[in-house]
Formats: sequence, C-alpha cells, structure tokens
Amino acid sequence: MKANSIQFLCAAVMAAAPSLVYAQSWEPTKTVEFIIPAGTGGGADQMARAAQAIVAKHGLMKQSMVVVNKAGGAGAEGFLDVKGAHGDPHKIIITLSNLFTTPLATGVPFNWRDLTPVKMLALDQFVLWTNSAKPHKSAKEYIAAAKAAGGKFKMAGTGSKQEDQIITAAIEQQTGTKFIYVPFRGGGDVAVQLVGNHADSTVNNPIEAVAHWRGGKLKPLCVFDPKRMPYKAKVTDTMSWADIPTCKEGGLDVDYLMLRGIFMPGGVTPAQVNYYVELFRKIQATPEWKDLMERGAFNQTSLEGKEYADWVAREEARHVSLMKAAKFIAGQ
Repeated sequence: MKANSIQFLCAAVMAAAPSLVYAQSWEPTKTVEFIIPAGTGGGADQMARAAQAIVAKHGLMKQSMVVVNKAGGAGAEGFLDVKGAHGDPHKIIITLSNLFTTPLATGVPFNWRDLTPVKMLALDQFVLWTNSAKPHKSAKEYIAAAKAAGGKFKMAGTGSKQEDQIITAAIEQQTGTKFIYVPFRGGGDVAVQLVGNHADSTVNNPIEAVAHWRGGKLKPLCVFDPKRMPYKAKVTDTMSWADIPTCKEGGLDVDYLMLRGIFMPGGVTPAQVNYYVELFRKIQATPEWKDLMERGAFNQTSLEGKEYADWVAREEARHVSLMKAAKFIAGQ
C-alpha cells in the first residue's frame, strides 16, 4: 500500500508539472516597445539603446526590441503612453527622476503607482562641469565666481523643474548664489552648450559629458554623491572618475543620485514581470554592460521586487520635499 501511494503521488506531481511550468513561464510574442521618456543623447537614451544592442548581439530575446523616445511634456508623453497600455506586457519604460518630478511640476494625471516596478538598473551621478577654458579649479572657486557675477552665471540643464534645476536650486539655497537656469531638451544638447561657452556650468551626468572631458573641452569640479566614484582608470591623461572630489569636500553640501530603472504598465502578471527581471539580469552580466557602467561612472546599486518598490516610494517622498523647498510643485 505504501509503495502504491508513493507511485500515485509521483504520477500526480508529474502530471501537474507541465501545467505548473506553463502557468509560471511567459515570453513576448511580438516586438517589445522600449519607451524613453526623455530626448536623444541623454543618459536614459544611451542606457536604453545600450540594453537594446546587448539583447540583439547576444540573442537574449526571441522577439525584437525597438527603442522609442517620447520626451514631450518633460517625459509625460512616455509615462502616459505606458499608463494607457494597462495589461500590455510588450511595453517597458526606462525611468529617471522625472518619474517623480514631471507629475509634481505639471500636474499631469500620472503617478509611478500606475506602473509596475521591474528592476533598478543603476543610479546615475551628477557632476558639476565647466568649460576647460574657465579659470575655476574647484567647486569653491566656481561658487565664489558665480556670487561675484551677481546672478549672471548661466546653468544649462535638461528640462524645467527636473533634476538639473532641482540641483541648481539646492546649490542656490546652500550658497546664496543665483543662476540663470537655461533648459534644453536633453543632456547631449546641454553638454554642447557648455562646450560652446553658451553657459557657465552644467550638472550633467557623467556619460553625457565624458567625451567632451576626454577631448579636453570640459572639466569636472565635483560629484553630487556622498562618496567618490570608485572608477580609477584614467579618463584623461591626468584624471580618473575617482579623482573627482565630492561636492561636500569642496564646501558644497549638496548630493543627488538619479534613478535608472525599468517599469511595465499596470495590470501585468508576475510571470511577465519575472521575464524582464531575468532579461535585465542577463544584460547586466554582459561585458558590454559592465563597460557601460564604468564609462558612465554609474553607481551600480540594483534592486528588484519589494525592495525596489519601497525605494521608489521613499524617493518620491524625498522629491516632494525637494520640490516644495524650490517652489516647483504645480499650483504652489
């Protein structure tokens, strides 16, 4: 009787196993649309296109992946598109901090809870950059020059009431300095403005300015991170990312890190979410991704599941506080 019972149990488990696997597994059945709620040339655009290229090179998906920029309304175009695709597992979006800033600043009917968190890929740094021809050698010297200019220094940045302007407002609050903030569509455009001496400074992400730094056109003064970046390979003849002091070291007590994370529409299944979690784990394990992380000097914090969702909720609360202080909230 005991042997027969065991045989019956094994047979039952084997019979159920195929349907269990079928219920838990999922993969795309058509082209996946990868939305970028930002312009071309910026950090989010470069990261998404790098991920797409890695997927294609290593054959990580059976279906193709197409990248689409939807930058209108400070990214609201992209967010509303994905919000409206409720239950569609063939659409994903890479988010930056405009996930929080855009609805707060514009009042657009969107909140990150309209989406499904998938995976934090990294956190992006912000660096205070000036043109290499400028005499400033440190954040302290730059702030002193900006004060002496009496509010005439121009800070170029991506968009209005977004990350770059939030950091600019924080610098003003910390130092009593005033800037003329000049918004542009994307980080690539911002870097070009500084190279052309059409602005006095930017707070661009590393990957948006590194080519101009390497080419001798721009120079970094400090990084808005509580600790220095860990990358010690020389970018120029004399400096690595690790050689850039923190802004706090330079007497500018401001820090800010930006999300680079993946979301899906609301209403998708756990199996569909898990597919993209696994896909991006594979992407992160490639040498091309590791090279991107070093070239862009990213903070390689990576989160999934509840830990990721909890981080997003805390970051939303922080942005509400930052934007209230800067009077950037719609209707404030």
